[in-house]
Amino acid sequence: MMEKRPLVWLSAEKNTWIRKELEKNWNLIHFNLDSPIPMWAGLPDEARVGVLELSNHAGGNAPWPESWLEALGLTYWVAIAPERPVSGTRIAKLIVRYCSDFHTSPVNYERINTVLGHLWGMTTILELHHNLPHDDYQDLALLGNSQPIKHARHQLRRFSATLEPVLITGESGTGKEAAAWFVHTNSTRANGPLVFVNCAALPNTLTQSELFGYEKGAFTSAMNSRKGRLEQANGGSLVFSGIDELQLEQQSVLLRFLQEGQIERVGGNAQIQVNCRIIATTSQPLPELVSLGRFRSDVYFRLGSLEVKLPLLKDRLEDIPALAQEMLEGSLPGSERKRLSKGAVRSLVNHTWPGNFRELQNHLRKALLLCDQPVIEASDLGLPDAEKGADVNFSLKEFRARADRQALICSLRLANYNVSEAAKLLKISRVSLYRLLSKYNPGPHNRQTPYRKGDLP
Repeated sequence: MMEKRPLVWLSAEKNTWIRKELEKNWNLIHFNLDSPIPMWAGLPDEARVGVLELSNHAGGNAPWPESWLEALGLTYWVAIAPERPVSGTRIAKLIVRYCSDFHTSPVNYERINTVLGHLWGMTTILELHHNLPHDDYQDLALLGNSQPIKHARHQLRRFSATLEPVLITGESGTGKEAAAWFVHTNSTRANGPLVFVNCAALPNTLTQSELFGYEKGAFTSAMNSRKGRLEQANGGSLVFSGIDELQLEQQSVLLRFLQEGQIERVGGNAQIQVNCRIIATTSQPLPELVSLGRFRSDVYFRLGSLEVKLPLLKDRLEDIPALAQEMLEGSLPGSERKRLSKGAVRSLVNHTWPGNFRELQNHLRKALLLCDQPVIEASDLGLPDAEKGADVNFSLKEFRARADRQALICSLRLANYNVSEAAKLLKISRVSLYRLLSKYNPGPHNRQTPYRKGDLP
């Protein structure tokens, strides 16, 4: 006999005939719509579909359904209303915003059961989709032949071969998520799961249950045991996105796993061995946060032994024309392929890109949607001073000179302004490097911490 699939039943009425009928094919998990919302709903991992029964909602001081729907966070909801909602009413807006389908009383059992079955099938497809990169363009963030991105790729590939934690740093929009995918897919754990944790969205009070999981009955609403994120990533990799967002108490919880490699579910007493690769990303300087007392030094030292810093887009301008063309060729299948005019390329290269790769991606998407012609002009990109940039003299010789100067500056930064190391990075002699310094005069620079001490090729 096939195991029943979980179905959330959100209603003020527990015993209705339609609920009893659905229980024949579904494992119903009931939440009282008129009760206070628990801090943690305790849904099993497989719960993805729910029924919102509005016929007997008390209103008044009871939580409105929106609060429940947000708290439970299922993929699909089907609403049951006593009558057809009137357009513009709160019930109508709720159904439009949260529900995939709605039924009016009296409910046709065969119809609602069929709808729920279809929606359940869709969750399987969505689950497969969510195990792929969220953004097809993200893969392109690491492409390019500039020295900074080649150096970053070289480090990522080397670190992928180890089982040690990897810390990926860089400003917002530089492609940290793509780098995390790169480490995972180029490692021996590529066939295992890749699980992401958004640290900014992880409530302090739920850290242990979210990371370690919990046993059935651990708290009032824990009706089923649930694996935590660490256990879900067993045999694969776990990515802490925005690790700097964790509070000190949350960092202590993580430290326990980093030290022991074991977890204990909330409400349990068994030690569970978990073997997963930790990848952390941040846009903040963790050493500074450590000195300010906002990040634990012991956590940083365990995470930061292998660190990769992704370059700014303005430090790899020579990559922009190729990146832009790749985005255009891979977008909007079936539509007319577009290309960039010379003026548009000039504007892209002349922009400073404070938002890095993500900003480039957004401007190109906008141009694809708004431009009706096969050639995208500078004005279609929506960049500040785009028209002005399009008129700038821009020969191949000038573009190469600009690329040379950028490569020179970036190699010096990577080498912590050590001329011998910078020459090795560029694969030229020290004499040639001094000649370039004299030719392009990149100006005075202060020494700064290199990407990773002792890890230059």
